[in-house]
Amino acid sequence: MEAKAVSRYIRISPRRVRQVIDLIRGKGVREAEAILMNTPKRGAKVVAKTLKSAVANAEHNYNMDSSELYVCRTYVDEGPTLKRYQPRAQGRANIRRKRTSHITVVVGEKED
Repeated sequence: MEAKAVSRYIRISPRRVRQVIDLIRGKGVREAEAILMNTPKRGAKVVAKTLKSAVANAEHNYNMDSSELYVCRTYVDEGPTLKRYQPRAQGRANIRRKRTSHITVVVGEKED
């Protein structure tokens, strides 16, 4: 049995979030929460919130025991990119791409 949570349209680049989720993939939920609390990256806060939501979904919707949960799968997909223009010299303009992310965390019970 698995439960998941998805955070969509998060205003951080997918590449930056992938650095954080690679740290917790396959770990137990309590260990993953500890890792995220001590990771000094901006994406860690959003991933921790999504992980807590996945655990809450598992407990409430599927009556799973939170002490037996681990991070089955976690991945980041690219969301829509906001395109903004930055003025440059001689009337030119550079395009600024403000990327967004869709973060998915799936938790499941350990099978002994």
